[in-house]
Amino acid sequence: MDKIWLKRYPKGMPETIDPEHYNSLLELFDESFTQYASLPAYSNMSKTMTYQQIDIATKAVASYLQNTLGLGRGDKVAVMMPNLLQTPISILGVLRAGCTVVNVNPLYTARELEHQLNDSETKAIFILANFAHTLESVISKTNVQHVVLTQIGDMLGGVKKHLVNFVVKRVKKMVPPFSLPNAIPFNDVVSADHTAYKKPEIHRDDLAFLQYTGGTTGVSKGAMLSHGNMVGNLEQVSGCLDNVLDKGKEVVITALPLYHIFALTANCLTFMKYGGHNILITNPRDMPGFVKELSKYPFTAITGVNTLFNGLLNTPGFAELDFSNLKMSLGGGMAVQRPVAEKWQAVTKSKLMEGYGLTECAPLVTICPYDLDGYNGSIGLPAPSTELKVILESGEEAPKGEAGELCVKGPQVMQGYYNRPEATAECLKDGWFATGDIATYDDEGFFYIVDRKKDMILVSGFNVFPNEIEEIVAMHDGVLEVAAIGVPHEVSGEQVKVFVVKKDPSLTEKDIISHCRDNLTNYKVPKLVEFRDELPKTNVGKILRRALKD
Repeated sequence: MDKIWLKRYPKGMPETIDPEHYNSLLELFDESFTQYASLPAYSNMSKTMTYQQIDIATKAVASYLQNTLGLGRGDKVAVMMPNLLQTPISILGVLRAGCTVVNVNPLYTARELEHQLNDSETKAIFILANFAHTLESVISKTNVQHVVLTQIGDMLGGVKKHLVNFVVKRVKKMVPPFSLPNAIPFNDVVSADHTAYKKPEIHRDDLAFLQYTGGTTGVSKGAMLSHGNMVGNLEQVSGCLDNVLDKGKEVVITALPLYHIFALTANCLTFMKYGGHNILITNPRDMPGFVKELSKYPFTAITGVNTLFNGLLNTPGFAELDFSNLKMSLGGGMAVQRPVAEKWQAVTKSKLMEGYGLTECAPLVTICPYDLDGYNGSIGLPAPSTELKVILESGEEAPKGEAGELCVKGPQVMQGYYNRPEATAECLKDGWFATGDIATYDDEGFFYIVDRKKDMILVSGFNVFPNEIEEIVAMHDGVLEVAAIGVPHEVSGEQVKVFVVKKDPSLTEKDIISHCRDNLTNYKVPKLVEFRDELPKTNVGKILRRALKD
């Protein structure tokens, strides 16, 4: 298809970027540490570290990995912790050693952790002590040779002990006893001789991250993201945001965990490139505590998923915060719903921009342009140097307005799935990545996600997309959260069922169905309504429809 979106690009947004601007992420790090040395880089639990301090700490980690553990280029090192100061120090330190980062969700079960460590061929792991019991139960079944163990209080220095204990209880309320006798204290690693660090020769094709994905749809697979993929995507992000962000002046709220690709790229790496100040939120599910933390900083940017923005809007005290500095609110990871976007703009006076990406694309693919006047329901325009096409079941390209599978091509597209050539061949052909998302586009080049292929509901031969149902139900004033799925039906094949968390205790099933009948054609109207106290979510707040089906 013609790149019709280029005509809609806002002034100053480049059509293409230079994916070889940096030979590796290490060059970007060196530039930022030099240029922004005295500026604050990361804050967590009232402790702040400057770029210079992060530079020294990450060199120390890299030096320890190189000189004490003998690890280097190509070796896989896992990082398994929530948002703490230790997290970016570990991630950046592993990269500076020339190793490949394997990001791990700290809430993984033993089975999930064992699979990821073995599948990635991980040799060492940085882990928070609160989750070490999970590692202890599987480490003998893996090839992990070194364990670096950190406590929440590490790096915090003079922060009051009661604050650390408060967070510990919320990160993991019950911590079973564990025994990892050969574990290396994190403080020993970060105290290593940073002057002994030797910058390795790293190139664009070397692996920066093995980022795991697909855990809710089958065996979790490691997307191979090279330094070139990451540099390319960071240049694409810069092309989209250069007219929004100012170097050395941004304060970004990082509530999504850095082990997730969205926060990893959009917060950790992007704002490092801009010399920004990352405020790490360890437990965003504690909404009152989150709002209290927000009140401490003149934040200029915030990223999150729809459920996080919705949760903040429904937390007492949030609307009274000072939003005068806020210039960028970016939603991704799942569809941003119109009621949430409109309320966010009304409360914060900041547009909630929607972006779209995938783990396999490092992740940014599209983003709403900064000159867009409010919510338009789209995922925006393709990022610079990104090609998109929509493919019908027949294999032909879809015309404007017709739904098909979205395919992506660009410097951000992964090298493939680690040690899974068949899975790679299924979705990656001639540089085009088949996303599994059903999309349409309009005459300006705005793209719209209709739904995931796997989540589509088939009612009497008609395709019903859960996102549409959820958006309509969410418009009801009495609804806090909603998820829609298809359930088997002997006559229609499937029928629509919605799971609803109430905002108004008096809300009834009849209210929901009546509201849907006013806004949806008959075959899309839910036939079943189930009220829940909460909906199952991933650790970044994305609602798990599959868990509701199970």
